[in-house]
Amino acid sequence: MSAPTPGSPAAQGYSMPAEWDRHEATWLAFPHNAADWPGKFGPVPWAYAEIVRWAAEGESVRLIVKDAAHEKSARRVLQRSGVSLERIGFLRWPTDRGWMRDTGPIWLTRAGEKAIARFRFDGWSKYPNWKKDVKLPERAAKQFDAPLLPVVHRDRAVVLEGGAIDVNGAGTILTTEECMLHASVQVRNPGFGREDYQAVFRENLGAGNTIWLGKGIAGDDTHGHVDDLCRFVDPGTVVLCREDNPNDVNYQPLAENRERLEGRAIEIVDLPMPTPLYFDGVRLPASYANFYIANAAVLVPTFNDPRDRMALGILGELFPDRPVVGIHAVDLVWGLGTLHCLTQQEPG
Repeated sequence: MSAPTPGSPAAQGYSMPAEWDRHEATWLAFPHNAADWPGKFGPVPWAYAEIVRWAAEGESVRLIVKDAAHEKSARRVLQRSGVSLERIGFLRWPTDRGWMRDTGPIWLTRAGEKAIARFRFDGWSKYPNWKKDVKLPERAAKQFDAPLLPVVHRDRAVVLEGGAIDVNGAGTILTTEECMLHASVQVRNPGFGREDYQAVFRENLGAGNTIWLGKGIAGDDTHGHVDDLCRFVDPGTVVLCREDNPNDVNYQPLAENRERLEGRAIEIVDLPMPTPLYFDGVRLPASYANFYIANAAVLVPTFNDPRDRMALGILGELFPDRPVVGIHAVDLVWGLGTLHCLTQQEPG
């Protein structure tokens, strides 16, 4: 493993901490783009209120709204839901959508200092509406007086979404070949190979050890984000989604991902997959792995499924230091993402 390039964030002592480390804040963008939940937008703000409620139990919430009218609407939903606004900070910034895991600032730390890794965003190399979202890291850096560290490799800015990676805070990162290395579908960084991404992770996130998984789950609009299938729960343990039905499209890819992890110095805990969920004939990316680790709780998407209780129980044993809370996500997942996709942590 080569040392980080002089001047890179890692060479300056920065790294990306694990999600379970203490947060200063959770970042969310209150929903406004009804096209993300066509025909089903009505329940979505109320689901957001539950996310805000639990996040605000243990940390500040940076809640992005597009303008004064949108802030008024958000305040009304939160107050009617019984959410205290004491820890909610409203930021009137224009956005295209609201998937903060992929568009919000990715924070780094070193010895009590914070900075933002300036990755580029291009609408998942699929959608045209991203010109407002791409400005969020700069806005955050200016608002909170944080250094903005451009991520450049081979003389060009690197496109990366937060949902494509998961770190253990101790030098190891998870990602998928489907998302990062596919040569013809949603190509973020044309010409980049395995070694390019490993250099990006090492030099900008302080993660010198990359674990490459294969494919993501069915219905994933991002083409294989790792936060729908495998997550660190401590530096040496991951939860990995498991499908027991051999006739399900997820069965083989998830089994293959398990094979890739076996034999490593890492403990694997199986996390069930919910019963396949459809809306308007579309297979949705329902997954318990899309949980979010806040200071005061672990928030887990639930799907009115008998396996909800199993997933909550497994995660409850893995996070004994904070309650594990189910958040109804049947409506949210019609947007092709749930809790982790909608949140971004700012470390303390």
